[in-house]
Amino acid sequence: MTNPSLLQSAVSPSNISVLVVDDEEPLRHLLQVSLQRQGYTVAVARNGREALDVVASRKIDLVLLDIMMPEMDGFTACAELRKRTDIPVVMLTALNRPDDIVHGFNLGADDYITKPFTFREVEVRLQAILRRVYWSQERPDPSILVGNEIVLDDERHEVVVRGEPVHLTPIEYQLLRFLMTQPNRPVSKDMLFQQVWGYDLVGGTNLVEVAVRRLREKIERDPSQPVYLLTVRGAGYKFNTERLHPS
Repeated sequence: MTNPSLLQSAVSPSNISVLVVDDEEPLRHLLQVSLQRQGYTVAVARNGREALDVVASRKIDLVLLDIMMPEMDGFTACAELRKRTDIPVVMLTALNRPDDIVHGFNLGADDYITKPFTFREVEVRLQAILRRVYWSQERPDPSILVGNEIVLDDERHEVVVRGEPVHLTPIEYQLLRFLMTQPNRPVSKDMLFQQVWGYDLVGGTNLVEVAVRRLREKIERDPSQPVYLLTVRGAGYKFNTERLHPS
């Protein structure tokens, strides 16, 4: 369940609790102090195991999660968090290979930040994610979008594919929703990144590619031969509703 505190707080830092998880004390302390100066309530943990204990014991609205840590690494911690909550998780990583990014998204991460980074980048990511969560909860005109075998229900925040509910991360849900609102129209990767992630970033289209790949694995019968999420060469992606012949 999404933390209800976000319904009242919107994106005001004074009502947001962030958990910083990193085994490097200097970086952990720097993030803690920087976020506190912006008005956030900040908790810290040195590894994934401590992070799970913190989330179980107090209100946390967003997690900044390092990957390479002792006792329990960030990948394992992310997978465990997703079994218990859908609060946003941002991976902090020195691993920027596509396979590592895909692995993080597969486990339910919402975003990632590559080390070294600036605090401004962290702040922009946090604000974008919190706006997205708030928007999904407070949107005044919930609607149902239907694309053949796929039904997206805003009121329930639910996606059903071929009659079965499919669990999507917040990023995947917003990506699918945005494409479904513009059926059969190519949307550029840059536009998708700006609309779904909510900020500008050089190289952000890589995140779009990873998210589309993961989304295809969840909604397509054969992700290697998609019929819904199509690549439009030189233009981006589109949600296809034409000439569908599901088996």
